Amino acid sequence: MTGTEQGTAQASAESLIAELDAERPGRRLPGRVAAAVTIVALGLSLYALYWTFRPGPVLPYRMVFLAVVLPLTFVCYKPRRSGGDTPSVLDWALAALSLAVCAYPLVVFDDFIRRAFAPTAGDVIAGTLLTLLVLEACRRTVGWILPAVCLGFLAYAYYGGYLPMDWAIGHRGYDLERIVASFVMGTEGVYGVPLDVAATYIILFTIYGAVLDHSGAGKFFVDVSFAAFRRSRSAPGRTVTLAGFLLGTVSGSGVATTVSVGSVAWPILKRAGYPREQAGGVLAAAGIGAILSPPTLGAAAFIIAEYLRVSYLTVLVYATIPTVLYYLGIFLAIEMDSRRYGTESVGVDGPRAGELVKRFVYHFSSLFVIVVLMALGQSPFRAVVYATVLAFLLSFLDRERRLTPRRAARALAEGTTGVLPVAVTCAAAGTIVAVVTLTGLGLKASSVIVGLSGGVLAITAVACALAVLLLGLAVPVTASFVIAAVIIAPALLDLGVERPEAYMFIFYYAVLSEVSPPTALSAFAASAITGGNAHRTMLATWKYTLPAFLVPFAFVLAPSGSALLAQAPAGEVLLAAAVSALAVAALAVATGGWMLGPAGPVERSLCAVAAVLLLVLSRTPVLAGLGVAVLALVVHLVRRNVLRNREASS
Repeated sequence: MTGTEQGTAQASAESLIAELDAERPGRRLPGRVAAAVTIVALGLSLYALYWTFRPGPVLPYRMVFLAVVLPLTFVCYKPRRSGGDTPSVLDWALAALSLAVCAYPLVVFDDFIRRAFAPTAGDVIAGTLLTLLVLEACRRTVGWILPAVCLGFLAYAYYGGYLPMDWAIGHRGYDLERIVASFVMGTEGVYGVPLDVAATYIILFTIYGAVLDHSGAGKFFVDVSFAAFRRSRSAPGRTVTLAGFLLGTVSGSGVATTVSVGSVAWPILKRAGYPREQAGGVLAAAGIGAILSPPTLGAAAFIIAEYLRVSYLTVLVYATIPTVLYYLGIFLAIEMDSRRYGTESVGVDGPRAGELVKRFVYHFSSLFVIVVLMALGQSPFRAVVYATVLAFLLSFLDRERRLTPRRAARALAEGTTGVLPVAVTCAAAGTIVAVVTLTGLGLKASSVIVGLSGGVLAITAVACALAVLLLGLAVPVTASFVIAAVIIAPALLDLGVERPEAYMFIFYYAVLSEVSPPTALSAFAASAITGGNAHRTMLATWKYTLPAFLVPFAFVLAPSGSALLAQAPAGEVLLAAAVSALAVAALAVATGGWMLGPAGPVERSLCAVAAVLLLVLSRTPVLAGLGVAVLALVVHLVRRNVLRNREASS
């Protein structure tokens, strides 16, 4: 593309991200306001980095974090999509009020904590205002549905006493003082684990991503992906997938990755012969894979580490085999589609992959440093800070991208502004956790789910998956995971599923809500780029992501499900991975309609059955699955020979 075309594509991509992705600031702030926001955001980033090496009491740190994040949100985000870029008097008033109510408990901290069970009128007023401000900030960043859900839970806590006592979810009811105290006067509500994750893990990773992006890593990841696959007919699809995986380490957002890669890749996919919907499916699948994949994963993965009280490296280990299976499914589907649609190789102008790697390979080093340092026993906080410092130092190897003091300050500030929507989402989700803890709703809901499923684990797992998907259609991934973890996960735990398997099951379905109709933001963004039908693009995305929908069931249903999370002896882990890879291959045949040639309905049906049997990961079903897979191959070969003989005779 020419420079003008690239500029137009970039502007269009930024516009689409701003429209669809809640993880981007909603305003283009004017000069002085932008400078003030940059200074404040820079201060919070530096404070977060300082706190990593000089940690103090946890609760005051969370309060200070929210005291900066909440006012910034009212300045950076419009109250409605049609709002202007200059903050109004109301925005400044809400920002000032946010600062006041967040600073209030810090001024009287010791007394504030001591009177948590007997709050004063001032405590109740300040707590009520803080809750409402958090919900309004959440509405501005991710829409009205999550705040409405939070208000529904608040109403349940207040009016639950009016429910019949023989109802499973009934409780004695709580007054406003008790509810507000649980929301803001402890570590179960607004200042709970979700906000702590945003204030520690996530802000450090957004700072790292911003520094990496400003150093040129994002551009390098895309360029090297397009240079790596030049010759084969499946190269364009593989290129998009690799670019999505690498760029996701910088963006951390499914929609942003989809749009960023798509704005560059769609012309190439079009020239290769991809139909619009199939190209959109590849783009969306590649984008959502960024949230599922180590070493960064999504924000919910950090919450898993906190809930399970394990290291973040352990969660990365959990995700390794499922990630490999996810991308195996995509690559197999791409290979089949390239033959099915007769795609062609496309020449891409630019340096060769070898030249790019030789010149910019250092961009990979900070990614490896994170994993290596955590493996050596460093906390994820320090590991990502050291990786950030390394990315900063290595930026000076590129004259055009070196992080001068001005650019470094801008990158650090973007780290804070990038965490704003996640932080207010986590704070809002904390109110739901507080209600669940206060009323005991988690155990009550789990008993209802188990009762409706008759105590059958398979039915319960399906019900839980559907519930998480439906929840994810309405609220962001992080919030849907938090809500599901406290309400839905207990149903799985009651039936004997271990906590790591239950939480990872919920995590995958929370993420997959981004590619599930009828909202499917990543697929919708991809269809906006390609001009394809949005519904058919969603269905194409489902085809590419199907392994990610089915493999998690093996976590909770299969006797060796824990092996897929690498929580078993090495031999069992390798065997489970190999069998699951065969299952993914069978799924690819069933959905892609290609084996050694076009696959008929019989072969595809047999492969679907084989995939399900293999994912049971138990001796008898696996042997049966292998037998069905072999039968599918035999039927395919026989049918293929019959067709060839007919063609020869005619």
